[in-house]
Formats: sequence, structure tokens, C-alpha cells
Amino acid sequence: MPQALRNTLLSFRDLLATAGPFVLIAAVLLGVAYWVLDPTPPKRVVLATGVEQGAYAEFGRRYAAFLKGHGITVELRNTQGAAENLQLLRDENSGVDIAFVQGGADAERPGEPVEDEEDLMSLGSLFYEPVWLFYREDSAQRLVKAPLVNSLSQLQGWKINIGAPGSGVPNLMARLFEANRIDPSTLTLLRKPQTPAVVDFLEGEIDAIVFASAPESVMVQMLLQTPGIKLFDVAQADAYSRRFPFLSAVTLPRGVVDLAGDVPPADVRLIAPTATLVAREGTHPALIQLFMQAAQSVHGGAGWFQHKGDFPTARGAERKLAAEAQRFYRAGPPFLQRYLPFWLANLIDRMWVVLVSIVAILIPLGRVVPPLYQFRIRSRVFRWYGQLRALENAAGQRPVEELSRELDDIEARVENVSIPLSYADELYSLRSHIDMVRRKLNGVTGEA
Repeated sequence: MPQALRNTLLSFRDLLATAGPFVLIAAVLLGVAYWVLDPTPPKRVVLATGVEQGAYAEFGRRYAAFLKGHGITVELRNTQGAAENLQLLRDENSGVDIAFVQGGADAERPGEPVEDEEDLMSLGSLFYEPVWLFYREDSAQRLVKAPLVNSLSQLQGWKINIGAPGSGVPNLMARLFEANRIDPSTLTLLRKPQTPAVVDFLEGEIDAIVFASAPESVMVQMLLQTPGIKLFDVAQADAYSRRFPFLSAVTLPRGVVDLAGDVPPADVRLIAPTATLVAREGTHPALIQLFMQAAQSVHGGAGWFQHKGDFPTARGAERKLAAEAQRFYRAGPPFLQRYLPFWLANLIDRMWVVLVSIVAILIPLGRVVPPLYQFRIRSRVFRWYGQLRALENAAGQRPVEELSRELDDIEARVENVSIPLSYADELYSLRSHIDMVRRKLNGVTGEA
């Protein structure tokens, strides 16, 4: 091996042996911090949506596409609706991490604030989810002797589908019937899933159908443009919004469905709960942040019932707001995520406080490294001075030939000592001192 390379490797070995303990301490502290903070989110998350043809399912697909771009796989689980989604979130064995939930859909405490529910947290309100009550024009003519229905009390005696078990609409309609003093026994209430119910409705076997959904729903789009089907105009929408805090009064503008065909031909007043995202308490903060960014991308634009920037919002949340969601509403996406890949920006964002703390601990300790390195290098030279002094003191007491042999042995060993060039003066000084001792021994021999 060339001498220069050998010296370089030895210097590196010395540096590693000196600084190695401090590097090890830093690595251990960093590993413990990584384990405690868990900055990397899971690569898979389960999102409970709704029926296959509903708005929840459509939005779920958009969320999945957004998170896929950041390396997260979203498994979509179709359900009957908001009530079933809440049951899945409360069931620890369901595997569902996050779900769409309709405001006021809680079967256990419908319409009441649930901020004290510690196991679940809200990501805020996402979009209006109007209550669409479609009825057949011929049914109105037959049952109320008029082409239009303008009050829920006129529906007595009708056959109405209010949604399958597990959706949030049955609980909502029960409260609306109660507020209007309508005896449910005067109605024929059906609980069919959405698609079969729409088929029966179009065939005339059902007089009216109710579901709550965003206008992106395929069924809503189709029924709004079907001849002979009318949309119930909620004339008391403002009164409902005052009576039920989870409801808002919204308006479907004239012509918004089809400007050329002037559909609808007039403004239609509706009532709408607000859809939210609800997550388990233990959901990783980085996932919450990604879902918030997806929500802004999917729901942040203008729509039939909102202006651009109205959603997502922290207003109207029935449950406590997740800390990461509060951060998003306060400051938007993290600064680093605007310029770096998600995984790197998230790692820095969650670890920077720990990194600064570790550096603050290691800086004082690091001041010990240069003196230790210097001591390690110089000790290779200085340890020979003890033997050299012993030989010098033994001059005249032991045979000169024996002392000379020992001195030659020391000199031969010193020839094999390798130290960095910056410390070469120490080595040459040792050699000169060996020569000085040899001259002294030669002087003793001459005198003899």
C-alpha cells in the first residue's frame, strides 16, 4: 500500500475512533426521536364513502387519486351512508380510519353537538349536502290534486323511500316529520338502497324519494332532468335552518343544471346539512394534512351552492377539530411542502425541533473531539519518551552494548509510526532525541 494512502487511512481511523462515540450518541438520540414522533405516515388508509353512485363515492375516488400522487394508497369502502360510516369509525375492528359523515346523521344523538366524543375528530366542513326530495308529478295530481307540493304535511298518505338503514337520511327525516307534527304511521316509509329505489320511483311504484347528497351525485343529475319528476321547494328553508343548527338554507339557482334548457325553471329553496370528514383520534397527523390538502383541491372551487373558497372550513363542525386541521386552516399547507417532495418535507417538518435539540446537546460535547484526536495522535510519539528516558538514566549502570541494542530497537519501531503530516514535527523531534541519546551513549563508551 502506498505510504500516502496508508497515512490517510490511519488518520481516518483515528478520527473515526475519536468522534465515533459522539456519532453513535447522535444516532441513538435520533433513532429514539424517530420512534417516539413516528414522522412517516402509513402507506395505506381506509376511507368509508357511501353508495356506489353517490357523491361520497365520487369524492372518495378524487381523494384516492390525490393521495396516490404522494405515495399513499386509499382503500375506498362503500357503505349505505353517514350513519354506517360512524358505526365503522366507532368499531375498532372495522379497519376504517376516516369517513365522510353527514351533519346531524348521528343516530345516537341526532343534531346535537358531539365535541366531547374523544375517539373521533373532525377535519371540518367540506360541502353542502342538500336534502333532495323528488316526487312524481302524477302522484301529486292524484294525491293532493295539484301539480306541485309546497309543504311536508301534504305528503301524508304517500309512499316515500327515505333511504337504506345506515344512511343519515332516515334520522334526519324523522326529525323533520316530528317538527311538522306528521305521524309516521300516515306515511308508507320504505328503506330501500338508493339505486333500486330510484328504479322503482321511475317506474311509478314509489311516489317520492329522499336522499341527501352533493349535486355531483349521478342520481341527482339524472333526476333533475327527468320529465315528470319534480323537486320539492322548501319554502320554509330559513325556518328549518333556525330550528336545526346542523342545517343551512341554500338555493338551487335557476338554470344552473342546464342553462340552455332552463333547468330548473325557477330558483329552488333547499335545506342542507354539511358533509364533514371524521377521523379516528390516532390517525397520523401527516395523513390529516394530506386529506386537508385534498379537501381544498376537491371542494375549494365554486359550485352550485357555494362560492370559490367557501370550503373546506372549520365552521359548522359538530366534533372537536383535529390539531393538524386547525393548523391547516390557520396557515395553509406547510411551507416546505410547497417546494419539496411530501416525504422529505414531512420528515423535516416533524423532526426539526428534535434535530435542533440534538445539535444543541452535541455542540458542547463536540468541543472535546479535537483535543481527544490530538491526544490520540501525539500519544503515539510521546509514549516512546518514557523508554528513551529510562535508557538515558541507565547509561553507566548497564552495559553500553545492551543499551545500544535497545535504542536501535526503539528507533526501528519509531520508523514504523505513522501520523498525519500536521503532526510530523513531533515525530522528527523524537528521532532527533533518539540521536541525542545515542551520542550520549557513544560518549560514555569513549570515556570507557
